[in-house]
Amino acid sequence: MDILNNLVFGFTVAFSLQNLAYCFIGVLLGTLIGVLPGIGPLVTIAMLFPITFNLPAVPALIMLAGIYYGAQYGGSTTSILVNLPGETASAVTCLDGYQMARQGRAGPALAIAAIASFFAGCVGTLLIALAGPPLAEWALLFGAAEYFSLMLMGLTAAAVLTHGDMVKGFAMVVLGLLIGIVGTDVNSGMARYSFGVPELTDGVGFTVVAVGLFAVAEIVVNLELKEAREVFTSKITGLMPTGKDLKDSSWPMVRGTAVGAFFGVLPGTGPALSSFATYLLEKKIARDPSRFGEGAIEGVAAPEAANNAAAQTAFIPMLTLGIPASATMALMLGAMTIQGIVPGPQVMISNPDLFWGLIASMWIGNLMLVILNLPLVGVWVRLLRVPYRWLFPSIIMFSSLGNFSVNNSPVDVYLCAVVGVLGYILVKLECEPAPLLLGYVLGPLMEEYVRRALLISRGDPTVFFTRPISLAFMIATLLILVVMIAPAVRKKREEAH
Repeated sequence: MDILNNLVFGFTVAFSLQNLAYCFIGVLLGTLIGVLPGIGPLVTIAMLFPITFNLPAVPALIMLAGIYYGAQYGGSTTSILVNLPGETASAVTCLDGYQMARQGRAGPALAIAAIASFFAGCVGTLLIALAGPPLAEWALLFGAAEYFSLMLMGLTAAAVLTHGDMVKGFAMVVLGLLIGIVGTDVNSGMARYSFGVPELTDGVGFTVVAVGLFAVAEIVVNLELKEAREVFTSKITGLMPTGKDLKDSSWPMVRGTAVGAFFGVLPGTGPALSSFATYLLEKKIARDPSRFGEGAIEGVAAPEAANNAAAQTAFIPMLTLGIPASATMALMLGAMTIQGIVPGPQVMISNPDLFWGLIASMWIGNLMLVILNLPLVGVWVRLLRVPYRWLFPSIIMFSSLGNFSVNNSPVDVYLCAVVGVLGYILVKLECEPAPLLLGYVLGPLMEEYVRRALLISRGDPTVFFTRPISLAFMIATLLILVVMIAPAVRKKREEAH
């Protein structure tokens, strides 16, 4: 009954004219930029992040959430029409969605993608409403040691589950932790890693790292790609899927939603992994697996449901524990901190309008996505024809203006350029930048919790292993390492013999 009352309160907040307007703006901007190939939710939020600083907390978070799932949806349009995923999670949709477009069935493919996204988004939001309160209540039992152990587990999972080399993943986490502690030490008042630059005594700004690492670096990488694009569907007709299409895709949607919801809560996994896992599952249980890759509608429905469910349920650990499950959630966490909100289980008590208003706005936003996107498919097709080299100067300009406007400091713009170069180098070295952002966000928090835990225990480090919840997280961290490292060690031994 409490949940129903809270949801009614949330819808009261979300249905205010201001919050509805910002939800719509977020969804529209997210889809608009998310449609562009190579620019996914992470880059979209990083670019548009500064425009929310002057807004009140509730509209700012509602708008950023709208940008997130709007961009998540926009990637499917690009995958189906151009065979270029807007972001990693939409890469699987290319396999069958693009083939459907080539067969003249782009309309049904786009419609099923929209329906699957809407269904998964609604279920994911319901899970947040159901799981949020009990999880937040449990998290109130956490002390400094428990929070440190939980963050350590999250960073370890992010490092070992990242794409590519695990060692590089850990290196990115450590680099993020180092960047995160730049500035004045709260306890001693000493400047750390400031190198005599006065602007660095306050630390490296969140927008500097987010925009430089993702927006600037991503733009440079995209400029290297060939611009030849083949859009098969200049005019799309017959958007309504047939009864057979709906029947074939209904259970894949349900299974995709379940898999996505599971992966969304886990640190370091996110929508991309859930999409690939769901696609492989559907292919394995299909009566005729050979249809996949040739235009099977299940190959569109399941991954789209999975990546949207994962996108929604990623909010659960972020809102209830203050722990970002992905780099995108790290951006959302940064937005909460900038708005003066302390992330964690207290959010539900101290800011109920934010928590329940955000949840209610997700249902409204997902409905807006369906109503907004299908009629605008023709607009997105025209946008996809614009050469990327014409778009990037305006993106860079807005990113620089956003960075400058935060502190009115030109140094932030220069730092953003430096971080952008670093991000480009990391991409070239095949280092995933997402763990770096997670390390940067969690670094100062981890330092604060480890110091507080040691202060309470009078310097006894066994405090992390004598408290039951903290010990459970430490064991989970060890298990993650063993599970990921053991196969690699075994393989090397077999190669040696």
